[in-house]
Amino acid sequence: MPRRGKWIRIVIGASAVMLFLSGCSLLPAEEKQLKPPLVKPAKQNIETTEVKKGDIVKQVTGVATFVSDKMDYLFFKESGGRLSQINVQLGAKVKAGDVLVSTETDELEAEVKLQEIAIEKIKIDLQQAKSEKGQNDPSVKTKSLDLESAQIQMNLLKKQLDHTRLVSNVNGIVTYIEPMELGEQVAAYKKLVTISDPNERKLLYEASDRNNLAGVQINMNVSVKLKDKIYQGKVVQIPSTAPKNDNQAIEARNTKSIVIDVQGLPPGVNIGDQADITIVTEKRSQVLVIPRSGLRSYLDRDYVQVLDGESRKEIDVEKGIVTDTEVEIRKGLSAGQKVILAS
Repeated sequence: MPRRGKWIRIVIGASAVMLFLSGCSLLPAEEKQLKPPLVKPAKQNIETTEVKKGDIVKQVTGVATFVSDKMDYLFFKESGGRLSQINVQLGAKVKAGDVLVSTETDELEAEVKLQEIAIEKIKIDLQQAKSEKGQNDPSVKTKSLDLESAQIQMNLLKKQLDHTRLVSNVNGIVTYIEPMELGEQVAAYKKLVTISDPNERKLLYEASDRNNLAGVQINMNVSVKLKDKIYQGKVVQIPSTAPKNDNQAIEARNTKSIVIDVQGLPPGVNIGDQADITIVTEKRSQVLVIPRSGLRSYLDRDYVQVLDGESRKEIDVEKGIVTDTEVEIRKGLSAGQKVILAS
């Protein structure tokens, strides 16, 4: 009986092993890992240009405005007055003697009127004394001195009254008015109104940046296009020769502006009209020229990349004239080389 039980246990164990092995065969076989497909590298698109000889011109171009070359600046000589009247507008035509700006003068005008009455009384007394006592009477002499004193006082009052008004000294056009509110106190020697003579005209060109005027010099020729006709002009003022000005706005404008004198202007050109200008500052003929996008710079180094077979090669160069679109190459390249353009 024991032997039989032993065999039974062996058979059951063997069966279990077979069932386990057969069960394992029912599981799906592990898939083999696929290798990634081979991807061909994209062909790099390189844009090149051939180094050629040609002409290169550096010039300043823009739109300039006609301004008056003769201007009268009006300002008060004393501070403290309160603005009471502004009698003109920007662009208005004025004549010499016109009162353009006034400050409050109620008390001063009353003093002038009282002084006029006092002078008139002295004149009456003087005339009566002369009739009654004669020309050489001491009282006549006294009254004559009183009249002289009253006249001096009147002149001082009128001078003060004149200081409360800005009067145009010339015939012209109002081209500037300082923004001020009525009742605001005025400052001594601050320019409030500018009168321009319309018969004295020059072109003013204001660049966006002073560096844009690099190379412009006094007496350079200027091509001026006005109403489809070309006139010749000359540079008569550059930032370094502009006169000093107390007005900060004008001073800032002068640091990036040039003034041009135009010859043979036709009638009918007014202040505020505009014209196209061209000033050639540098020009070279039959030199090596490449597009500006072909020049590369790093710190103080200027270089280009050239195509050497299928590879790139860096070459240091010496640049000459540089414009918005082209660069003159003085050293480092020769005609026919292929320069790679920056993308």
